Amino acid sequence: MARTGACLRRRGGQRKPLPALLYFTDPARTPDPAAIAERLPRGSAIVYRAFGAGDAEAVARRLKTIARRRGLILLIGADAALAAKVGADGVHLPERLASRAARIRARHPAWLITAAAHDPRAARARVDAVVVSAVFPSNSPSAGKPLGPIRLAQIVRLAGRPVYALGGVNQTTAARLLATGVVGIAGVEVFAA
Repeated sequence: MARTGACLRRRGGQRKPLPALLYFTDPARTPDPAAIAERLPRGSAIVYRAFGAGDAEAVARRLKTIARRRGLILLIGADAALAAKVGADGVHLPERLASRAARIRARHPAWLITAAAHDPRAARARVDAVVVSAVFPSNSPSAGKPLGPIRLAQIVRLAGRPVYALGGVNQTTAARLLATGVVGIAGVEVFAA
């Protein structure tokens, strides 16, 4: 994954420097996000999704400490207040909350803001980058029918902003994304291996 990420990172051309790899936390599939964060390549991003956990602030602060020490970027999923409280580098919004991006940008102009997109229309959200899923068959309980690399490439062309690929991305499938125009790859379990 790091090798594929390095190939994507060299593309450049974005208004903001974007990480090539996004690690999405998941309490069920990756219960120890700090251990995974310790192994991520420098310049990668952690997208901490608390899903209402009672210890969300403590976990976010721990991840911020690791991110600062290791040269990683920390985004908080769906919670701008928590992101501000812990000094995160930005937020990742689920598709249903992408319309909040302008308001968040007004308060935090330096933040990196990404959003999930499951169709071409959602991929046009006014954010720094969108995360399109599911590209390949995925273990995620919320994953829909896989788009495949050809459909993903079409979405990349229509999006008008950088696109990350999420869903079923692993050591084998990542190489199939190089010709799609994505700026990076995202995953959950792939970083736990």
